[in-house]
Amino acid sequence: MSVGTRARPAIAATLCAWMWLAPAPAVAAPPAATLHEMDQLIEALGHSGCEFQRNGRWYDGERAMKHLRRKQGWLLKRDLLQSSEQFIERAGTESSMSGRAYEVRCPGEDVVPSATWLNEALRQLRARTSPSR
Repeated sequence: MSVGTRARPAIAATLCAWMWLAPAPAVAAPPAATLHEMDQLIEALGHSGCEFQRNGRWYDGERAMKHLRRKQGWLLKRDLLQSSEQFIERAGTESSMSGRAYEVRCPGEDVVPSATWLNEALRQLRARTSPSR
């Protein structure tokens, strides 16, 4: 085997690393209506009377709002949110650190994955704000 053949995997790995480290192309900020919708979702959870579980601990609505706003800000700064669905998927579904799924526990109801709760809240929000209503 020649030196060139042995170097190919290292060259490929280096190229892949550069592609991951290269800055992503700039993306426009989400429309104001989408930002408002994301804020309404965060507020809905925060004022629902439900608890929010992350990494095995339950938090009240106020702490849930702070946490989701922090994640939202981080993602917006990096142009990684263009829709409310992306917000739910990237900020409201699981811990970025541990990978553990978030859950929501409301009084008198079963515990549900946060993605389920947030997607239902989004559906209800859109039903209330639909122009046909």
